[in-house]
Parts: sequence; structure tokens; C-alpha cells
Amino acid sequence: MLRWSIIFLIVAIIAAVFGFGGVASAAAGIAKVLFFIFLVLFIISLIFGRRT
Repeated sequence: MLRWSIIFLIVAIIAAVFGFGGVASAAAGIAKVLFFIFLVLFIISLIFGRRT
């Protein structure tokens, strides 16, 4: 999942450089959502991994 957020971030940066505003903002939004989902799942796995 982190790989997908990085891919969408790179797409957003490339689209912003070439001036595609709508594509850049959409890709950046998707990258942000995927990153936060990855972060929450990572923290949950750390918490439950410590219990066992």
C-alpha cells in the first residue's frame, strides 16, 4: 500500500510539472489517503504485534 501512495505521489509531481492541475490534485489526494491508511494499519500492527 505504501508503494501505491508513492506511485500516486510521483504521478502528482509529474502532472504538476507539466501543468495538469486536475490530474495532479487528484493523484495527490489519492496518495494522501493511501498514506494515512498505511500509517493506521502500521500502527495497529505494531500494537497487536507487541501483545504476543
